[in-house]
Amino acid sequence: MGVELALVISGASGTILARRWAELALGSGTVHRLHVVMTGPARIVAARELGEAWGSARGFCAHLDIDDGLRSRSVAWDDGDLTAPIASGSHHLDGVSVLPCSSGMAGSLANGISRGLGQRVADVALKQRWPLVIGIRETPMSAILLENLLRLAHAGAYIVPPVPAFYVGGDDRAMPKLIDHVCLRALDLVGVTIAREDLRWNG
Repeated sequence: MGVELALVISGASGTILARRWAELALGSGTVHRLHVVMTGPARIVAARELGEAWGSARGFCAHLDIDDGLRSRSVAWDDGDLTAPIASGSHHLDGVSVLPCSSGMAGSLANGISRGLGQRVADVALKQRWPLVIGIRETPMSAILLENLLRLAHAGAYIVPPVPAFYVGGDDRAMPKLIDHVCLRALDLVGVTIAREDLRWNG
């Protein structure tokens, strides 16, 4: 029959991660259904990072770089739709990915709070003991966030921050910029300010 997954996109920066994850999942040939939920903050971030057309779960699915046959395997859900079948553990999922995952989303999940469909789906994954991937997008991490992530790990979630695998190589232009950004954030913490506005959030 194939694998049935859910992708929850929260309001952290990095919507491109969700986009590529969805394209790879659907293109793998093993996923027969992908449920996509985008939180309210995620809609704003997605529109800024990828363009206005991406600012909804429906728009996200419609603009994935895949053929229509694969696209038909995706289902877009409104975050406010708690009547969706994926809101219940009686609707089996093979896994749930929260990518990117904000610190607020992680905090809610660690404390059993599910205000919308996205949080509910992840909460169901925890209680049903389905694979739950938390793609946390925050740095530096406060003690509170680390405690929340530890609680999620103890509950069975996989904590998967999007850390670049430098050993795979990369584009000669993109990789140095990613490295510079990590170094800039680390230097900020020791009082060294680098004049690189291209590496800072300008929302």
